[in-house]
Amino acid sequence: MRTSSGHTGLSPEALAEWLVEWLAPGSDVVVPIANGEPVKLLDAIEDRAERLRDVRMHQMHALHDRRYLHRGVEGSLEGSLRHVSWFLSYITRPAYAAGAIDFVPANYSEVPQLLAERQPAVVIASASPPDNHGYVSLGVTGSYTTALLGRVPFVLEINEQMPRTFGSNRLRLDEALGWCEASYPLVEVAAPVPTERDRRIAELVADRIPNGATIQLGIGGIPTAVASMLHGHEDLSIHTELFADPMVDLIEAGVVTGINKASYKRRAVATFALGTKRLYDFLHLNDGVVFLPVNETNDPRRIGSHPKFVSVNATLEVDLLGQCASETLGTRYYSGSGGQADFARGAQYSDGGDGFVVLSSTTRAGASRIVPTLMPGAAVTTQKNTVDNVVTEFGVATLRGRTLDERSRALIAVAHPEHRDELTKAARDQGRIRG
Repeated sequence: MRTSSGHTGLSPEALAEWLVEWLAPGSDVVVPIANGEPVKLLDAIEDRAERLRDVRMHQMHALHDRRYLHRGVEGSLEGSLRHVSWFLSYITRPAYAAGAIDFVPANYSEVPQLLAERQPAVVIASASPPDNHGYVSLGVTGSYTTALLGRVPFVLEINEQMPRTFGSNRLRLDEALGWCEASYPLVEVAAPVPTERDRRIAELVADRIPNGATIQLGIGGIPTAVASMLHGHEDLSIHTELFADPMVDLIEAGVVTGINKASYKRRAVATFALGTKRLYDFLHLNDGVVFLPVNETNDPRRIGSHPKFVSVNATLEVDLLGQCASETLGTRYYSGSGGQADFARGAQYSDGGDGFVVLSSTTRAGASRIVPTLMPGAAVTTQKNTVDNVVTEFGVATLRGRTLDERSRALIAVAHPEHRDELTKAARDQGRIRG
């Protein structure tokens, strides 16, 4: 098969050779989230990066360590490539703290448009092998890259081990500007092992998820534990950002049927997947899971169209107003906004919907994670008006529609008992609690 640029199944090295000549100084390049990264092609681009000037590589949640993530270190490609993160991972977190990469805060639903406004030169992405009709899929991603199809040229790395999936993440191979071939396994990330505190919090949430609900579960031990406690439920549906291993369990157990959704009935909807080989094998040629662009999956109005929509996301710290700092520890950035605020707002739009923000009551050192005020410099990820419920191992604080006095009392009641007196005093000093 021949592409519009005249390339026919090149090696990653040959395609990289062409790309570094083609990219103008100062170009913006978009790389997909997580396992959508074209690993061998990026390896080859790095090997030739001395011929590039000020090319910015935009990506969320990178899974591969690279030289251009370590500016200032010998061989770091300074002046050639610079990473721009839209959500920090364990790989990029230390690089950002060291000042070696840039970071853009944004709600996940808005990332496609913000990227498009930069007029990127190209998207370089991993894709599945073509089907009998010449179509490839972007595999385990939809995300911001799918939203750029038809707006930005694509260069593809056809990975023999990428699952062929369904949804809006498909294109004909001959639509690509160029393509190469490779074969390597996807990065596997096992579901977190929930702690006893995680399981207690998960029980409180699972008990409040009705049969027939459409669910979104975020990242972390608590959302993972929530999924494990839903096996007694009936006719659940999935409309989520991240599709992970626990959702496979729910589908295979018959708990998820998808019959009550407003759209894509009997199908799970996601914008990217990350997990184990079992998950990737489950997704291959499975039209029961649909990958859509993130501006669709995370659109609060689309989320809210589903009745009884339930959103479950973790946070790091909550103040007595109900503000959630989910991406920073004080001034130190830990991750990014992701889709937490998108889904919290969408759950509020849903008829019978409910949103849960979950966290353990204390840090490992014993400090309260429900606080009078957020740490100085902390970023508010989900604002007070968008938080329905805050859940710790000590209970559920329902905040929506409550007065400041009621909110403060509810949050103090789910804080660790050792910290409740000091929180009450602080609330009185702030004028939050009256009488």
